[in-house]
Order: sequence, then C-alpha cells, then structure tokens
Amino acid sequence: MPFAHINHQDIYFEDSGGSGPALVLAHGFLMDGRMFDAQAEALAPEFRVIRWDARAQGRTRWDGRPFSLYDSAADAFALMDHLGLPRAFIGGLSQGGYCALRMALRAPERVRGLVLMSTSGTLNPAEGPGYRQVRDLWGSPGATENIVRSYASLIIGDERFYSPWMDRWRQTPRDAFVAAINNLLERDDIQPRLGDIRCPAIVFHGLADVAIPVSEGGVLHDALPGRTRFVPVHEGAHAISLTHPQVVNPPLLEFLRAHS
Repeated sequence: MPFAHINHQDIYFEDSGGSGPALVLAHGFLMDGRMFDAQAEALAPEFRVIRWDARAQGRTRWDGRPFSLYDSAADAFALMDHLGLPRAFIGGLSQGGYCALRMALRAPERVRGLVLMSTSGTLNPAEGPGYRQVRDLWGSPGATENIVRSYASLIIGDERFYSPWMDRWRQTPRDAFVAAINNLLERDDIQPRLGDIRCPAIVFHGLADVAIPVSEGGVLHDALPGRTRFVPVHEGAHAISLTHPQVVNPPLLEFLRAHS
C-alpha cells in the first residue's frame, strides 16, 4: 500500500501518476481520499491527482499525538516533497479546505491554485458546543450509532452513499475521533488573512449544505482577491465531491486547464 513516512506519521496516499500538472486533494472530517474517487477518474491522466488521508483518519497510521491544521499543511507539503512536486494545485473539502487555505498562506509559492469545496475561512462559535458534545459521547454505548447516522445525513445527505462510510466511521477509535475533532475545534480564524492569498481559486458550495452554510462559501469567495469563481451546487449537501461529481467535475477541469 502507498505510504509515505512523513513527520513521524505513515501518511496514506494515492497517486494517479502521469506527467500533467498535479492536484493534491485533502478530505473532510472522518472521510478519506476515497471521497474524491470521481474526481481522480475524471481528471487523470490529463492531470496528476494525489489524494491523501489526514492524521487519525482514513488509512493513515497516526502517532497518537494531538495535531493542528498547520500540522496537516506540513504533512501535505512533505508529501509533495516525497513525490518530487515543488508546486501543485491544492484542494480540499471542508476540513481539507481549511488545510488548503493554510497551505496557501504558509507557502504561496508552492500553490498554483486552490480548489475549495464546502469550506470556510472563518469560525462559527455556534458549532463548538455541538462538536464538544459529540466528542464527549463518542464510544459510549448507543451514542456512537446515533452519531454515525446523524453525521451521514448531515454530511452526505444522499442515502445511496451512506453504507460504506457509516461502516468506516463505526470503526473509528475514540482517541482518533477526539484528536480529529479537536483539530477542528482548536483551529484559528484566518478570515482576516484571506486577502493575502493571491492565487486563482474555485469555490464550490452545496446550496443544501447545513454543516457549513452556503453563505460562508460566498464570504470566502468574496474575500479571496485573486481570479476566483463561485460554483453553486443545487441540492448539494456537504460532501459534494462524492454526491455531485457531475456538477463539480466540468468546472473543475475547466479551472485546472485555464491555470496550468
């Protein structure tokens, strides 16, 4: 299996290969690189698509220590180094978008453009109590199953896609779940810094997204000063790369071609 030993972690990744411009994709909370299967299939071999699993999630072998979104950004840059990529398009959905934005702030010279899905640069204080309650209940008898079912409805929204993801979430150990959710709870507010991001960007957002409302996607789009396009996904909930590839992929391909 493809692992890269990076920053004391064994980071799982999948690389479509090829000589085209690279797109590095980071997944959402509790998801993994498989949420971008449809994008990898549509974009390769014209583009080299790299998907990787964050610490405490997916198939990555994590060292058990707390981590931040800046650690995730460092992991992604180290993976690029491992693969011989000085520069790439950087993308992510939700949590993965948080990581992508911080990568653009940390090392703008390495980011050819941003692909942002269902994400935001700001903090919503109202989400904190709910996240903490879920964190504290995970692993309790009966509570985990209720959380899994609620999360599937909130994040995926389309029952046709539920089963494999629910099975994976049920197997998430408590320590991994706690570390992953603390990574979100403890993130900083980068909204005031978004004006420093000058690379081109494309922002996708589901109009039925409850986890991160579409209004936050609009605020993100308006705050980015570069050549930025906003793509609304009608009837899309949160995991739009998974549920609405037929809407996401054509403008994504157009964006990558325009800025390669």
